[in-house]
Amino acid sequence: MQKKESSKRIDIVTLKMVRDSSILYSPRRLENPLDAADLVRGFLDESDREKFIIICLSIKNEPSCINIASIGSLNSSIVHPREVFKIAFLSNAASIILAHNHPSGQAEPSREDIEMTERLIEAGKILGIQVLDHIIIGSDNSYFSFKEMDMI
Repeated sequence: MQKKESSKRIDIVTLKMVRDSSILYSPRRLENPLDAADLVRGFLDESDREKFIIICLSIKNEPSCINIASIGSLNSSIVHPREVFKIAFLSNAASIILAHNHPSGQAEPSREDIEMTERLIEAGKILGIQVLDHIIIGSDNSYFSFKEMDMI
């Protein structure tokens, strides 16, 4: 005799982005890694923990939104492609720039930073969203650009 299964309720959902706030950015377009570094410094300066930020860009390299995807500890932050590209999809981004800070030191990338960047670049290729750069901001206000160092 077969046991009759009870019904299961399935949620019907809608995804929405919620704007927390906004900033004015001039010039309108990111032309080089220094422009991106200057844009994210306001989010990363004086932070006592690592923050991982995604800048979503239009087809004209105009920033459409900025999202803090992860807040970690003094020297690490857990970053997963799912969280990075979720905001890129919701904002209809043509490309993204990654950024994070090193609150305890220089802007030079760690082995983990390099591996994570390579992983996110590959995920972006699969998803059709190009990773243009990864900027690291040091505690001394220096920055490192993967693009400038031909690592992207």
